[in-house]
Amino acid sequence: MRPLSDHQRTTRRSFLRTSAALGSTAALGPFALQSRVYAAGSDVIRIGLIGCGGRGTEAAVNAMNAGKDIRLVAMADLFEERLKASRERLAKAKPDQFAVKDDHCFVGFDAYEMLLASGVDVVLIAPTSHFIPTILKAAVDAGKHVFCEKPHGIDIPGLKISMAACETAKQKGLALVSGLCWRYDPGVRETMKRVHDGAIGDIVTIQENYLSSPYVVRERRPGQSEMEYQMWNWYHFNWLSGDQTAQQLIHSIDKSSWALGDKPPRQVYGLGGRQTMIEPQSGDQFDHHAVVFEYDNGVRVFGLTRDQADCYRETNDYIFGTKGRCNLLGYRIEGETNWHYDKPRQNMYDVEHAELFASIRAGKPIHNGSYMCLSSALAIAAQIACYTGASLKWEEVMSSKRSFALPRYGWDIEPPVKPGPEGRYPTALQDKTELDKWRI
Repeated sequence: MRPLSDHQRTTRRSFLRTSAALGSTAALGPFALQSRVYAAGSDVIRIGLIGCGGRGTEAAVNAMNAGKDIRLVAMADLFEERLKASRERLAKAKPDQFAVKDDHCFVGFDAYEMLLASGVDVVLIAPTSHFIPTILKAAVDAGKHVFCEKPHGIDIPGLKISMAACETAKQKGLALVSGLCWRYDPGVRETMKRVHDGAIGDIVTIQENYLSSPYVVRERRPGQSEMEYQMWNWYHFNWLSGDQTAQQLIHSIDKSSWALGDKPPRQVYGLGGRQTMIEPQSGDQFDHHAVVFEYDNGVRVFGLTRDQADCYRETNDYIFGTKGRCNLLGYRIEGETNWHYDKPRQNMYDVEHAELFASIRAGKPIHNGSYMCLSSALAIAAQIACYTGASLKWEEVMSSKRSFALPRYGWDIEPPVKPGPEGRYPTALQDKTELDKWRI
Protein backbone atom coordinates (compact mmCIF):
# COMPACT_ATOMS: atom_id res chain seq x y z
CA MET A 1 0.00 0.00 0.00
CA ARG A 2 1.30 3.44 -0.90
CA PRO A 3 2.08 5.59 2.17
CA LEU A 4 -0.66 8.02 3.18
CA SER A 5 -0.18 11.76 2.68
CA ASP A 6 -0.66 14.13 5.62
CA HIS A 7 -4.03 15.07 4.14
CA GLN A 8 -5.17 11.45 4.07
CA ARG A 9 -4.03 10.86 7.65
CA THR A 10 -6.04 13.90 8.75
CA THR A 11 -9.22 12.80 7.01
CA ARG A 12 -8.96 9.27 8.39
CA ARG A 13 -8.53 10.57 11.96
CA SER A 14 -11.57 12.81 11.52
CA PHE A 15 -13.54 9.93 10.07
CA LEU A 16 -12.82 7.73 13.09
CA ARG A 17 -13.90 10.51 15.45
CA THR A 18 -17.22 11.19 13.72
CA SER A 19 -18.37 7.89 12.26
CA ALA A 20 -19.58 6.38 15.54
CA ALA A 21 -21.71 9.42 16.34
CA LEU A 22 -23.24 9.51 12.89
CA GLY A 23 -23.93 5.80 12.63
CA SER A 24 -27.15 5.89 14.63
CA THR A 25 -28.55 8.73 12.49
CA ALA A 26 -27.78 6.92 9.24
CA ALA A 27 -29.50 3.80 10.50
CA LEU A 28 -32.79 5.70 10.83
CA GLY A 29 -32.98 6.04 7.04
CA PRO A 30 -34.74 8.62 4.86
CA PHE A 31 -37.94 8.80 6.90
CA ALA A 32 -36.08 10.32 9.85
CA LEU A 33 -34.31 12.58 7.38
CA GLN A 34 -37.56 13.84 5.90
CA SER A 35 -38.99 14.62 9.33
CA ARG A 36 -35.86 16.56 10.30
CA VAL A 37 -35.29 18.36 7.04
CA TYR A 38 -37.64 20.19 4.66
CA ALA A 39 -40.52 20.52 7.15
CA ALA A 40 -40.38 24.29 6.73
CA GLY A 41 -38.70 24.13 3.36
CA SER A 42 -35.67 26.06 4.59
CA ASP A 43 -33.28 23.53 6.11
CA VAL A 44 -30.08 22.47 4.39
CA ILE A 45 -29.79 19.34 2.27
CA ARG A 46 -26.23 18.04 2.63
CA ILE A 47 -24.75 16.31 -0.40
CA GLY A 48 -21.55 14.35 -0.92
CA LEU A 49 -19.70 13.72 -4.18
CA ILE A 50 -18.04 10.36 -4.83
CA GLY A 51 -15.83 10.60 -7.91
CA CYS A 52 -14.33 14.02 -8.58
CA GLY A 53 -13.57 13.81 -12.29
CA GLY A 54 -15.21 16.00 -14.90
CA ARG A 55 -18.60 14.28 -14.84
CA GLY A 56 -18.75 14.21 -11.05
CA THR A 57 -17.77 17.86 -10.77
CA GLU A 58 -20.44 18.83 -13.28
CA ALA A 59 -23.02 16.72 -11.44
CA ALA A 60 -22.23 18.59 -8.21
CA VAL A 61 -22.91 21.91 -9.96
CA ASN A 62 -26.16 20.54 -11.40
CA ALA A 63 -27.19 19.38 -7.93
CA MET A 64 -26.51 22.75 -6.34
CA ASN A 65 -28.43 24.41 -9.17
CA ALA A 66 -31.47 22.53 -7.86
CA GLY A 67 -31.91 24.84 -4.86
CA LYS A 68 -30.23 27.30 -2.52
CA ASP A 69 -30.92 24.87 0.34
CA ILE A 70 -28.40 22.39 -1.08
CA ARG A 71 -24.84 22.33 0.29
CA LEU A 72 -21.92 20.25 -0.90
CA VAL A 73 -20.26 19.15 2.35
CA ALA A 74 -18.07 16.14 1.47
CA MET A 75 -15.98 14.81 -1.41
CA ALA A 76 -14.24 11.50 -2.12
CA ASP A 77 -11.93 10.25 -4.86
CA LEU A 78 -9.14 7.75 -5.45
CA PHE A 79 -6.70 10.54 -6.19
CA GLU A 80 -5.98 13.53 -3.98
CA GLU A 81 -4.91 15.56 -7.01
CA ARG A 82 -8.25 15.05 -8.73
CA LEU A 83 -10.20 15.87 -5.58
CA LYS A 84 -8.21 19.06 -5.05
CA ALA A 85 -8.81 20.29 -8.63
CA SER A 86 -12.53 19.57 -8.35
CA ARG A 87 -12.72 21.24 -4.96
CA GLU A 88 -11.15 24.43 -6.29
CA ARG A 89 -13.45 24.48 -9.29
CA LEU A 90 -16.60 23.94 -7.25
CA ALA A 91 -15.66 26.52 -4.63
CA LYS A 92 -15.44 29.11 -7.40
CA ALA A 93 -18.58 27.95 -9.19
CA LYS A 94 -20.84 27.85 -6.12
CA PRO A 95 -19.22 29.85 -3.31
CA ASP A 96 -22.49 30.25 -1.35
CA GLN A 97 -23.26 26.52 -1.41
CA PHE A 98 -19.81 24.99 -1.22
CA ALA A 99 -19.04 23.90 2.35
CA VAL A 100 -16.41 21.16 2.07
CA LYS A 101 -13.91 21.35 4.93
CA ASP A 102 -10.54 19.62 4.96
CA ASP A 103 -11.77 16.87 7.27
CA HIS A 104 -14.56 16.03 4.81
CA CYS A 105 -12.21 15.32 1.90
CA PHE A 106 -11.57 11.59 1.63
CA VAL A 107 -8.99 9.87 -0.57
CA GLY A 108 -8.37 6.24 -1.43
CA PHE A 109 -10.18 3.01 -2.21
CA ASP A 110 -12.22 3.29 1.00
CA ALA A 111 -12.95 7.01 0.60
CA TYR A 112 -16.59 6.37 -0.28
CA GLU A 113 -17.13 4.55 3.02
CA MET A 114 -15.83 7.53 4.97
CA LEU A 115 -17.99 9.93 2.99
CA LEU A 116 -21.13 7.86 3.62
CA ALA A 117 -20.43 8.07 7.36
CA SER A 118 -19.69 11.80 7.30
CA GLY A 119 -23.23 13.16 7.73
CA VAL A 120 -24.52 13.56 4.17
CA ASP A 121 -28.17 13.22 3.16
CA VAL A 122 -27.73 12.66 -0.59
CA VAL A 123 -24.80 11.16 -2.51
CA LEU A 124 -23.76 11.78 -6.09
CA ILE A 125 -22.02 8.65 -7.43
CA ALA A 126 -19.73 9.31 -10.39
CA PRO A 127 -16.50 7.33 -9.87
CA THR A 128 -14.60 4.90 -12.09
CA SER A 129 -17.46 2.77 -13.47
CA HIS A 130 -15.97 -0.46 -12.10
CA PHE A 131 -16.87 0.60 -8.55
CA ILE A 132 -20.43 1.82 -9.10
CA PRO A 133 -22.32 -1.33 -7.98
CA THR A 134 -20.35 -1.56 -4.72
CA ILE A 135 -20.77 2.13 -3.94
CA LEU A 136 -24.45 2.16 -4.90
CA LYS A 137 -25.13 -0.77 -2.55
CA ALA A 138 -23.22 0.91 0.26
CA ALA A 139 -25.08 4.20 -0.23
CA VAL A 140 -28.48 2.51 -0.17
CA ASP A 141 -27.54 0.39 2.84
CA ALA A 142 -26.55 3.63 4.59
CA GLY A 143 -30.00 5.11 3.88
CA LYS A 144 -28.90 7.80 1.42
CA HIS A 145 -30.82 9.27 -1.46
CA VAL A 146 -28.78 8.75 -4.62
CA PHE A 147 -27.89 10.22 -7.96
CA CYS A 148 -25.93 7.49 -9.76
CA GLU A 149 -24.07 7.90 -13.02
CA LYS A 150 -24.23 5.22 -15.68
CA PRO A 151 -23.34 2.45 -16.30
CA HIS A 152 -24.82 0.71 -13.28
CA GLY A 153 -22.69 -2.36 -13.85
CA ILE A 154 -20.07 -3.40 -16.41
CA ASP A 155 -20.59 -7.14 -15.97
CA ILE A 156 -23.66 -9.17 -15.04
CA PRO A 157 -22.53 -10.13 -11.50
CA GLY A 158 -21.89 -6.45 -10.76
CA LEU A 159 -25.18 -5.41 -12.32
CA LYS A 160 -27.03 -7.87 -10.09
CA ILE A 161 -25.55 -6.08 -7.07
CA SER A 162 -27.04 -2.84 -8.43
CA MET A 163 -30.37 -4.55 -9.13
CA ALA A 164 -30.58 -5.73 -5.53
CA ALA A 165 -29.60 -2.26 -4.28
CA CYS A 166 -32.37 -0.72 -6.37
CA GLU A 167 -34.92 -3.02 -4.78
CA THR A 168 -33.64 -2.12 -1.32
CA ALA A 169 -33.85 1.59 -2.17
CA LYS A 170 -37.48 1.14 -3.19
CA GLN A 171 -38.28 -0.66 0.06
CA LYS A 172 -36.59 2.08 2.08
CA GLY A 173 -38.34 4.90 0.22
CA LEU A 174 -35.07 6.33 -1.12
CA ALA A 175 -34.89 8.52 -4.19
CA LEU A 176 -32.71 7.01 -6.92
CA VAL A 177 -32.02 8.94 -10.11
CA SER A 178 -29.91 7.55 -12.93
CA GLY A 179 -27.37 9.42 -15.03
CA LEU A 180 -29.16 8.23 -18.19
CA CYS A 181 -29.87 11.89 -18.72
CA TRP A 182 -31.86 11.92 -21.99
CA ARG A 183 -34.91 10.67 -20.11
CA TYR A 184 -34.94 14.06 -18.41
CA ASP A 185 -34.69 16.17 -21.57
CA PRO A 186 -38.10 17.91 -21.94
CA GLY A 187 -37.95 17.88 -25.75
CA VAL A 188 -37.06 14.20 -25.87
CA ARG A 189 -39.81 13.43 -23.36
CA GLU A 190 -42.46 15.20 -25.42
CA THR A 191 -41.26 13.60 -28.66
CA MET A 192 -41.20 10.15 -27.08
CA LYS A 193 -44.69 10.68 -25.68
CA ARG A 194 -45.97 11.23 -29.20
CA VAL A 195 -44.19 8.11 -30.42
CA HIS A 196 -45.86 6.14 -27.63
CA ASP A 197 -49.21 7.72 -28.54
CA GLY A 198 -48.91 6.32 -32.08
CA ALA A 199 -47.76 9.33 -34.09
CA ILE A 200 -45.51 7.11 -36.26
CA GLY A 201 -47.65 3.98 -36.01
CA ASP A 202 -46.10 0.71 -34.89
CA ILE A 203 -42.34 0.82 -34.50
CA VAL A 204 -40.55 -1.30 -37.10
CA THR A 205 -36.87 -0.54 -36.48
CA ILE A 206 -34.60 1.88 -34.63
CA GLN A 207 -31.18 3.13 -35.67
CA GLU A 208 -28.91 4.38 -32.89
CA ASN A 209 -25.82 6.40 -33.79
CA TYR A 210 -23.14 7.36 -31.27
CA LEU A 211 -20.30 8.18 -33.63
CA SER A 212 -17.73 10.25 -31.80
CA SER A 213 -14.04 11.04 -31.47
CA PRO A 214 -11.60 9.35 -29.06
CA TYR A 215 -12.07 10.22 -25.42
CA VAL A 216 -9.18 12.02 -23.74
CA VAL A 217 -6.23 9.76 -22.95
CA ARG A 218 -3.89 10.37 -20.05
CA GLU A 219 -0.19 9.75 -20.53
CA ARG A 220 1.68 7.54 -18.10
CA ARG A 221 3.51 9.60 -15.48
CA PRO A 222 7.01 8.85 -14.25
CA GLY A 223 6.94 6.52 -11.27
CA GLN A 224 3.35 5.38 -11.67
CA SER A 225 2.71 1.72 -10.98
CA GLU A 226 0.62 -0.21 -13.50
CA MET A 227 -2.40 -0.07 -11.17
CA GLU A 228 -2.02 3.67 -10.62
CA TYR A 229 -1.73 4.30 -14.35
CA GLN A 230 -4.79 2.24 -15.24
CA MET A 231 -6.87 3.89 -12.53
CA TRP A 232 -5.67 7.31 -13.73
CA ASN A 233 -6.56 6.44 -17.34
CA TRP A 234 -9.50 4.20 -16.40
CA TYR A 235 -11.84 5.12 -19.23
CA HIS A 236 -9.68 3.14 -21.69
CA PHE A 237 -9.55 -0.17 -19.81
CA ASN A 238 -12.42 -2.62 -20.16
CA TRP A 239 -12.22 -3.99 -16.64
CA LEU A 240 -12.73 -0.46 -15.33
CA SER A 241 -15.10 1.08 -17.91
CA GLY A 242 -16.95 -1.66 -19.79
CA ASP A 243 -15.85 -0.16 -23.13
CA GLN A 244 -17.82 2.32 -25.24
CA THR A 245 -20.98 0.22 -25.19
CA ALA A 246 -21.22 1.07 -21.48
CA GLN A 247 -19.82 4.60 -21.69
CA GLN A 248 -21.47 6.02 -24.81
CA LEU A 249 -23.79 3.65 -26.67
CA ILE A 250 -25.67 2.99 -23.44
CA HIS A 251 -27.36 6.39 -23.80
CA SER A 252 -28.59 5.47 -27.26
CA ILE A 253 -29.83 1.98 -26.50
CA ASP A 254 -31.47 3.34 -23.35
CA LYS A 255 -33.61 5.55 -25.60
CA SER A 256 -34.47 2.67 -27.92
CA SER A 257 -35.45 0.57 -24.90
CA TRP A 258 -37.62 3.45 -23.69
CA ALA A 259 -39.32 3.65 -27.09
CA LEU A 260 -40.06 -0.08 -26.96
CA GLY A 261 -41.53 -0.07 -23.47
CA ASP A 262 -38.40 -1.12 -21.56
CA LYS A 263 -38.69 -4.82 -22.33
CA PRO A 264 -35.61 -6.99 -22.88
CA PRO A 265 -34.78 -8.20 -26.41
CA ARG A 266 -34.93 -11.81 -27.55
CA GLN A 267 -31.34 -11.97 -28.75
CA VAL A 268 -28.30 -9.88 -29.55
CA TYR A 269 -25.31 -10.15 -31.87
CA GLY A 270 -22.70 -7.74 -33.16
CA LEU A 271 -19.20 -7.03 -34.33
CA GLY A 272 -16.36 -4.66 -33.56
CA GLY A 273 -12.65 -4.24 -33.25
CA ARG A 274 -9.66 -2.04 -32.58
CA GLN A 275 -8.26 -0.40 -35.68
CA THR A 276 -6.81 3.05 -34.95
CA MET A 277 -6.79 3.36 -31.15
CA ILE A 278 -3.86 0.99 -30.75
CA GLU A 279 -1.26 3.02 -28.88
CA PRO A 280 -0.45 1.98 -25.28
CA GLN A 281 -2.37 4.87 -23.74
CA SER A 282 -5.50 3.71 -25.60
CA GLY A 283 -5.75 0.67 -23.33
CA ASP A 284 -7.55 -2.46 -24.50
CA GLN A 285 -10.88 -1.15 -25.78
CA PHE A 286 -12.44 -1.56 -29.20
CA ASP A 287 -12.70 1.67 -31.18
CA HIS A 288 -15.83 0.63 -33.08
CA HIS A 289 -18.89 -1.53 -32.40
CA ALA A 290 -22.04 -2.48 -34.30
CA VAL A 291 -24.76 -4.36 -32.46
CA VAL A 292 -28.21 -5.71 -33.33
CA PHE A 293 -30.99 -6.34 -30.80
CA GLU A 294 -33.92 -8.48 -31.96
CA TYR A 295 -37.22 -8.23 -30.07
CA ASP A 296 -40.10 -10.70 -29.81
CA ASN A 297 -42.38 -8.50 -31.92
CA GLY A 298 -39.90 -8.48 -34.80
CA VAL A 299 -38.46 -5.03 -34.15
CA ARG A 300 -34.73 -4.68 -34.63
CA VAL A 301 -32.51 -2.06 -33.04
CA PHE A 302 -29.21 -1.27 -34.73
CA GLY A 303 -26.62 0.37 -32.48
CA LEU A 304 -23.47 1.93 -33.93
CA THR A 305 -20.67 3.50 -31.94
CA ARG A 306 -17.21 4.60 -33.02
CA ASP A 307 -14.33 6.49 -31.39
CA GLN A 308 -11.88 7.25 -34.17
CA ALA A 309 -10.32 10.55 -35.17
CA ASP A 310 -11.14 12.31 -38.46
CA CYS A 311 -14.32 10.31 -39.12
CA TYR A 312 -18.00 11.21 -39.52
CA ARG A 313 -19.57 12.14 -36.19
CA GLU A 314 -23.20 11.99 -35.20
CA THR A 315 -25.21 11.25 -32.09
CA ASN A 316 -28.89 10.71 -32.80
CA ASP A 317 -31.80 8.28 -32.67
CA TYR A 318 -34.00 7.42 -35.66
CA ILE A 319 -37.25 5.56 -34.96
CA PHE A 320 -39.08 4.18 -37.99
CA GLY A 321 -42.75 3.25 -37.82
CA THR A 322 -45.57 2.11 -40.09
CA LYS A 323 -46.92 5.67 -40.38
CA GLY A 324 -43.82 7.80 -40.18
CA ARG A 325 -40.42 8.36 -38.60
CA CYS A 326 -38.99 10.16 -35.62
CA ASN A 327 -35.76 12.12 -35.32
CA LEU A 328 -35.61 11.93 -31.53
CA LEU A 329 -32.86 14.43 -30.72
CA GLY A 330 -34.17 16.72 -33.44
CA TYR A 331 -37.54 16.66 -31.59
CA ARG A 332 -39.22 15.94 -34.93
CA ILE A 333 -41.86 13.57 -36.31
CA GLU A 334 -42.57 13.22 -40.04
CA GLY A 335 -45.04 11.14 -42.05
CA GLU A 336 -48.80 11.00 -41.65
CA THR A 337 -48.20 13.31 -38.69
CA ASN A 338 -45.75 16.22 -38.98
CA TRP A 339 -44.72 17.79 -35.71
CA HIS A 340 -41.74 19.61 -34.20
CA TYR A 341 -41.09 20.58 -30.59
CA ASP A 342 -40.25 24.27 -30.75
CA LYS A 343 -39.90 25.25 -27.10
CA PRO A 344 -36.48 26.44 -25.83
CA ARG A 345 -34.09 23.62 -24.99
CA GLN A 346 -33.39 23.01 -21.32
CA ASN A 347 -30.32 21.61 -19.60
CA MET A 348 -31.28 17.97 -19.01
CA TYR A 349 -28.55 17.60 -16.38
CA ASP A 350 -30.11 20.40 -14.36
CA VAL A 351 -33.59 18.94 -14.90
CA GLU A 352 -32.68 15.50 -13.53
CA HIS A 353 -31.26 17.01 -10.35
CA ALA A 354 -34.12 19.49 -9.97
CA GLU A 355 -36.59 16.60 -10.10
CA LEU A 356 -34.48 14.46 -7.76
CA PHE A 357 -34.36 17.10 -5.03
CA ALA A 358 -37.97 18.15 -5.54
CA SER A 359 -39.02 14.53 -4.97
CA ILE A 360 -36.95 14.35 -1.79
CA ARG A 361 -38.43 17.57 -0.41
CA ALA A 362 -41.95 16.37 -1.20
CA GLY A 363 -41.40 12.94 0.37
CA LYS A 364 -42.29 11.31 -2.97
CA PRO A 365 -38.93 9.89 -4.09
CA ILE A 366 -38.21 9.23 -7.77
CA HIS A 367 -37.01 5.70 -8.48
CA ASN A 368 -35.28 4.91 -11.81
CA GLY A 369 -34.10 1.46 -10.77
CA SER A 370 -35.93 -0.67 -13.31
CA TYR A 371 -34.89 1.02 -16.54
CA MET A 372 -31.41 1.96 -15.41
CA CYS A 373 -30.58 -1.69 -14.74
CA LEU A 374 -32.15 -2.93 -17.98
CA SER A 375 -30.25 -0.37 -20.05
CA SER A 376 -27.00 -1.27 -18.30
CA ALA A 377 -27.72 -4.92 -19.10
CA LEU A 378 -28.22 -3.96 -22.76
CA ALA A 379 -24.82 -2.25 -22.76
CA ILE A 380 -23.18 -5.33 -21.24
CA ALA A 381 -24.96 -7.54 -23.77
CA ALA A 382 -23.65 -5.37 -26.59
CA GLN A 383 -20.09 -5.72 -25.35
CA ILE A 384 -20.35 -9.50 -24.95
CA ALA A 385 -21.85 -9.87 -28.42
CA CYS A 386 -19.31 -7.60 -30.10
CA TYR A 387 -16.36 -9.17 -28.26
CA THR A 388 -17.35 -12.77 -28.84
CA GLY A 389 -18.97 -12.68 -32.27
CA ALA A 390 -21.74 -14.89 -30.90
CA SER A 391 -25.52 -14.62 -31.22
CA LEU A 392 -26.84 -14.70 -27.67
CA LYS A 393 -30.27 -15.26 -26.20
CA TRP A 394 -31.18 -12.76 -23.49
CA GLU A 395 -31.22 -15.54 -20.91
CA GLU A 396 -27.61 -16.39 -21.85
CA VAL A 397 -26.55 -12.79 -21.36
CA MET A 398 -28.17 -12.56 -17.94
CA SER A 399 -26.57 -15.81 -16.80
CA SER A 400 -23.03 -14.61 -17.61
CA LYS A 401 -20.66 -15.33 -14.74
CA ARG A 402 -17.72 -13.18 -15.82
CA SER A 403 -16.82 -10.61 -13.18
CA PHE A 404 -14.19 -7.88 -13.37
CA ALA A 405 -14.18 -7.50 -9.58
CA LEU A 406 -10.92 -8.12 -7.71
CA PRO A 407 -10.65 -9.91 -4.36
CA ARG A 408 -8.94 -6.87 -2.87
CA TYR A 409 -8.11 -3.30 -3.89
CA GLY A 410 -4.95 -1.35 -3.17
CA TRP A 411 -2.08 0.34 -4.91
CA ASP A 412 0.00 -2.77 -4.36
CA ILE A 413 -2.38 -4.95 -6.41
CA GLU A 414 -1.51 -6.03 -9.95
CA PRO A 415 -4.29 -5.20 -12.44
CA PRO A 416 -5.86 -8.06 -14.42
CA VAL A 417 -4.62 -6.76 -17.79
CA LYS A 418 -0.95 -6.04 -18.57
CA PRO A 419 0.82 -4.46 -21.53
CA GLY A 420 2.72 -6.65 -24.00
CA PRO A 421 6.41 -6.36 -24.97
CA GLU A 422 5.77 -3.25 -27.08
CA GLY A 423 3.68 -1.59 -24.39
CA ARG A 424 0.38 -2.30 -26.13
CA TYR A 425 -2.47 -4.04 -24.36
CA PRO A 426 -4.08 -7.20 -25.76
CA THR A 427 -7.54 -6.96 -27.24
CA ALA A 428 -10.43 -9.40 -27.40
CA LEU A 429 -10.65 -11.81 -30.33
CA GLN A 430 -14.05 -12.88 -31.58
CA ASP A 431 -14.02 -16.62 -31.03
CA LYS A 432 -15.10 -19.41 -28.71
CA THR A 433 -12.29 -18.68 -26.25
CA GLU A 434 -13.59 -15.16 -25.70
CA LEU A 435 -17.15 -16.47 -25.36
CA ASP A 436 -16.03 -18.94 -22.72
CA LYS A 437 -14.57 -16.08 -20.67
CA TRP A 438 -18.02 -14.55 -20.36
CA ARG A 439 -19.73 -17.84 -19.57
CA ILE A 440 -17.41 -19.03 -16.82
